Amino acid sequence: MDVAKKRFDVVLSEMFPDYSRSRLQQWLKQGNITINGDVQKKPRFSLAGGELIQVDAEIEAAGQWQPQSLPLNITYEDTDLIVVNKQAGLVVHPGTGNSDKTLVNGLLHRYPELEGLPRAGIIHRLDKNTTGLLVVARNLKAHHHLTTQLQQRAFAREYQALVSGKMIVGGTVDAPIGRHPHQRIKMAVVASGKEAITQYQLKQKFRAHSLLEVKLETGRTHQIRVHMKHIGHTLVGDQVYGGRLMIPAGAGEALTNALRHFKRQALHARKLGLIHPSTHEWIEWEADLPDDFKQLLEIMEQDIGAKH
Repeated sequence: MDVAKKRFDVVLSEMFPDYSRSRLQQWLKQGNITINGDVQKKPRFSLAGGELIQVDAEIEAAGQWQPQSLPLNITYEDTDLIVVNKQAGLVVHPGTGNSDKTLVNGLLHRYPELEGLPRAGIIHRLDKNTTGLLVVARNLKAHHHLTTQLQQRAFAREYQALVSGKMIVGGTVDAPIGRHPHQRIKMAVVASGKEAITQYQLKQKFRAHSLLEVKLETGRTHQIRVHMKHIGHTLVGDQVYGGRLMIPAGAGEALTNALRHFKRQALHARKLGLIHPSTHEWIEWEADLPDDFKQLLEIMEQDIGAKH
């Protein structure tokens, strides 16, 4: 590698592509990188060529989160990554109101090495009551590689969603999402928000509901839930963005009870695909619908049959 007259920080990024620029900058400022044995903290330092560059840094714990033994459904694991099929009710990260018993706590118990990774290696998240697949990195190289893919929209993420109302065709929602102007715990479609694009296809029609296959081009907080509300088809069971409970006229007791007792958003991350950090091959996984979602669909199908 020809490094003559190149900036030190540029050379570091080229020499250590498995680490993010922000992490290399942090090590630089901390004095963890030397040139010919001398500490060099100036990112703009110009190299002559032929120098010996060494990085002597330890990975620090990402947070004060405690490992806890929790039941986790692991779909796949290898030395680089873990794919979790998250159950409903499981919060991903500790936070206000959920200081423990989160996915992070369970992962740290099962995989102690995650302590040294940002957010314990979790690359993307799912809401507490959304089920399905998410990926976790097991080392810094994999974390950088997967994070870059996510930023470049290279992940394939497919969801199944049950929404209120009878839809006729699929479509695309291209509407920016940001913090709700009045209710700060909620997100909303706002002009000042970040770009958000959701594609959806109609998979099955019921008397007053529609089952959709949803694909994300972007990954904003609550994106599917907010976009479905924006087009007038809120997710069944959504306690934050849902509207009035929709029960078909003449619905039987089984369907009425099922809809009234489904107290979480009917949203499942069914499919996840990405480029493996080490093999650089495309790899993907699928997760069946959880039992409560399946049962609701079965009752809806029976209700259709009862009316014919």
